[in-house]
Amino acid sequence: MGAGVIDDYVAGLGRALRGPRGPKLDLVTEARDSLLDAAEALQGEGLDRAEAERRAVEEFGSVAEIAPGYQEELSVAAGRRLAALLFLAVPLTAVMWTLIWRLFPTAAGSTADWPSWFVPVARTVDVLQMAVGALGALALFALGRGRRRIRRPRLVARALALTVWGLFPVMAVLCGALMYGSNDPDGFSDYPPGLAASAVSYTLWGVQLYCAGRCLGLTRRRAVTA
Repeated sequence: MGAGVIDDYVAGLGRALRGPRGPKLDLVTEARDSLLDAAEALQGEGLDRAEAERRAVEEFGSVAEIAPGYQEELSVAAGRRLAALLFLAVPLTAVMWTLIWRLFPTAAGSTADWPSWFVPVARTVDVLQMAVGALGALALFALGRGRRRIRRPRLVARALALTVWGLFPVMAVLCGALMYGSNDPDGFSDYPPGLAASAVSYTLWGVQLYCAGRCLGLTRRRAVTA
């Protein structure tokens, strides 16, 4: 049931929308169900199936009219995903490296070779990571329960993505300085927990940048075409 005008409309709506696959599928399915219900109600009033579908689509609104609202929902969904990732991954990374350095069997006196700026830079990295995690928590709340009080949630998602991209070069420089200033402790390059932590960190950085890039693309204003 429902082959014809409604299927064409739903297919056009799906092509017009961009965003996370799951939320997009939910929105398109919701639109299809609403149209089918409306068409069946019109059939019950005496219209044939084709005319009922045409009327249902006409009353629902054109793709150009409906898609911007749906696209806004997808932009917010992408922002929530990025916020959740930052809230969970960034503090986890900070705690992971803190434990690594506490457990690594550093030779006595090796810390004396660290430059005077090493500890302040390490503290700055920790503070930035915790701040990003807190920012992710705030954005997650703002794009969830707090959304009713925000007029433009799309801008919250976009600001979060811009923050990730803006902080990346800063964190890269600071972490590079720490690697240089640590003077490569003996045995650390072959230390299994350290290697695992490095792999996890690089992977999470890559995922964060990817999600932020996707979020930037989805939150950019553009005309929606059917």
